[in-house]
Amino acid sequence: MSEMYKQYRKGWVEVISGCMFAGKTEELIRRIKVLEFAKQKILVFKPRIDNRYSESKVASHAGSMVESILIDKASDILDHVTSDVEVVAIDEVQFLDEDIIEVCNILADAGIRVMCAGLDTDFKGEPFGVMPTLLTEAEFVTKLTAVCVKCGAPATRTQRIVNEEPAKWDDPLIVVGAKECYEARCRHCHEVIGKPTRLKNPFA
Repeated sequence: MSEMYKQYRKGWVEVISGCMFAGKTEELIRRIKVLEFAKQKILVFKPRIDNRYSESKVASHAGSMVESILIDKASDILDHVTSDVEVVAIDEVQFLDEDIIEVCNILADAGIRVMCAGLDTDFKGEPFGVMPTLLTEAEFVTKLTAVCVKCGAPATRTQRIVNEEPAKWDDPLIVVGAKECYEARCRHCHEVIGKPTRLKNPFA
C-alpha cells in the first residue's frame, strides 16, 4: 500500500441539496445501493414527519425505496450507530434540529461516511433550517436542479401552491406534501405573496 493511502483517513460529510423534484432522494438511494453492493454496513434514517410515500422507508418521487429508521430528533441517530457501521445516510435532513450538525461531525470524526439529502431553501426561497451550516461544513456538496414547470429553465426553487395560488409569506414554514402542493420553479417564475423587501429595486 502506498504512503498516500496509508495516511488517508475515512470519515467525512457529503450533502445532496436542491429544490423539490430535483432527484435528491433518488441520488441518495443510488449511493446507498452502490455501497450495499460493496457490502458496507449502512444505516439509513429519516425524520418521522416525512410520511408522504411510506411510513418507514426512504422513498423518492420516482418510486425508489430503501428501509430506514425513523427519528424524532437528530440525537436519536447516535442511539443506533454501533462500531461496525461504515456509512450513515439521512434523508430530508432539513427537518431535523440543530443538533444534526454536531451529530454529523461526531460520526465523521469517528471514521463514518455521512450522506445527507435535503432542501437547501424553503418555499420562500430562503435557506432552510440547518442546511446553510451543513453545506458549509460538509466536505462534498452536490447541488441538483429540476425543470421549471412554467418555462423549462433550470429550477432551483420550491414553489408552494395553496388553492391554485402562490403561498403567502407568513404561511407555515413546514407543510409536508408532494405534487399536490409543490412545484419546481426557476428564480424568475418563483412567487411568494407578500414577500417583504428592504431595498428599492431600480429595475422593477
